[in-house]
Amino acid sequence: MAQPGKHQTRPRARRRRVLAVVAGAVAVAAVIGGTVAAISFARAGADDTDRDAAPAASASPSATPAPTPLTPEEELLATASDPAACVVSFTGDGVADAPMLQTQGALYAGLPIPARDGLVFGGWYATPEDAAGLAIPGRVNGSEAVACTDQRVTLHAAWVSPEQNAAEDARIPILMYHQFTDRPEGLAPDHPEHWLKGNYAYIGDFDAHMNHIATTGFYLPTWDELSAFIDGRLFLPNHSVIVTDDDADQTWFDLAVPVVDKYKVLTTSFMITAYRQDPAPSTYVLRRSHTHDMHKAGANGDGMITNLGVPEIVADMEASAGVLGVKEVMAYPFGHYNDTAKEGLRQAGFEMARTIEPGYVTIGTDKLALPTVRINYGMGLDALVNLIG
Repeated sequence: MAQPGKHQTRPRARRRRVLAVVAGAVAVAAVIGGTVAAISFARAGADDTDRDAAPAASASPSATPAPTPLTPEEELLATASDPAACVVSFTGDGVADAPMLQTQGALYAGLPIPARDGLVFGGWYATPEDAAGLAIPGRVNGSEAVACTDQRVTLHAAWVSPEQNAAEDARIPILMYHQFTDRPEGLAPDHPEHWLKGNYAYIGDFDAHMNHIATTGFYLPTWDELSAFIDGRLFLPNHSVIVTDDDADQTWFDLAVPVVDKYKVLTTSFMITAYRQDPAPSTYVLRRSHTHDMHKAGANGDGMITNLGVPEIVADMEASAGVLGVKEVMAYPFGHYNDTAKEGLRQAGFEMARTIEPGYVTIGTDKLALPTVRINYGMGLDALVNLIG
């Protein structure tokens, strides 16, 4: 006989087991379902994000504008570290010269001398009007200090016909000074160089000379301009003059240079470089050669340069150029020269030489025998005016 209660408890236990299994299945299903849902949601979110981001990824970036190219003038200024740098530009018919850097306050250096078939260059000018009128006050060259606005200046070219150039018939004086004195009566009889009294200009006369040149519209050619003038490539006005001093005597430094500075007149000091190697005493003084060590008499009684062979002359002039840093032009000691001297200068790279022979430079003058206008003691302003106008 069956025990009471047994058959009643088994079904209940089975039901509990079934319910537990079902509950566990439901829980698992819920977990799995949640995971699947989360994955699906994440995937959907990613898809939405990709869809939102796609247009931005496919959009092309805006193009960066190309920088404006620098002008030749701007390129030069960009390379200049000197705050006084100035770009000089050149303009005019037939002019193709590139701009160049100069230094404000210094003299213009190396200005071009352009060439044009059938015409003669008439110089550089501050304005087109000056160029058209060949106006001397507006003509610009290496005798003037550079002045700029906003680190720039433009020079304007002028041209003349060969006939105009010939008709000008310019005769260019090269003034030759030596020593100076502040005594109106000249050197005292007991002065050790009284025998050179004629070489000593009274400084009052020199002041009057420089004032006349500075205030009456004279043009002051540079040596490269004089060379081009001799070749017939450059027009120079008759109202031109070149001022030189021989020997670079101490009286030149003490008395004459302050006058040169006062009137801003371009001058050339011919230095004997074995004896003096002073730096240029003024912006307006060019140092050029009076030989290195040939300013003395040779065996024949004439200047040493006429006693030497070409190799010795070349060596001396190279030594002088090494001190001065330039060749270009020299002055013969005592004015003595011969064909051997001229050949020595050519081989040493000197283009011009000044003698003591009286006269004026004209088109076609021998560049290695330039004449001069000697200034002696007692020659006042009237004497100068008679010589140069």
